[in-house]
Amino acid sequence: MSQTLAAARTAAGPAAELVLTGDLDRPARLTVPDLLAWPQHRAEVAFECATSGVQRHTFTGPLLHDVLQDARPAFDPARRKDRLRFLIAVRGTDGHHALLSWAEIDPDFGRAPVLLAVTLDDTPLDRAGPQLVLPQDRCGARYISGIDAIRVDGGYAAWT
Repeated sequence: MSQTLAAARTAAGPAAELVLTGDLDRPARLTVPDLLAWPQHRAEVAFECATSGVQRHTFTGPLLHDVLQDARPAFDPARRKDRLRFLIAVRGTDGHHALLSWAEIDPDFGRAPVLLAVTLDDTPLDRAGPQLVLPQDRCGARYISGIDAIRVDGGYAAWT
């Protein structure tokens, strides 16, 4: 762990917390320090922001897929490709929401390297909370700051 991240753990104020809920065998409450337990990935990104133009940043954090996989989504092994019906809803403390499909982040399908960032330009996000980072997105609308909840939902039933 870097000295910067270690120092952030002891900084004044509580660490932000996010809850993993929904169709999971192991729902969880996680902080940024908890997210350091997964392999960390680095993404240098550029995206367009409607209010301030092109943004360029470097983020580090675990893959969303890895974190959610450890929470054990309730995929039905008897249903072929069951995981493709699962949706992922991400909410930030400011009320901003984004929706992804499991297929986007699944290594067998979209393989998008979506991060739950724990640093932004080498600044720890312990107190602000993790940020959703989608390096493949041209627009920054799904970059959710201060994530406080992620819900995995397999209840979607198409065409009923």
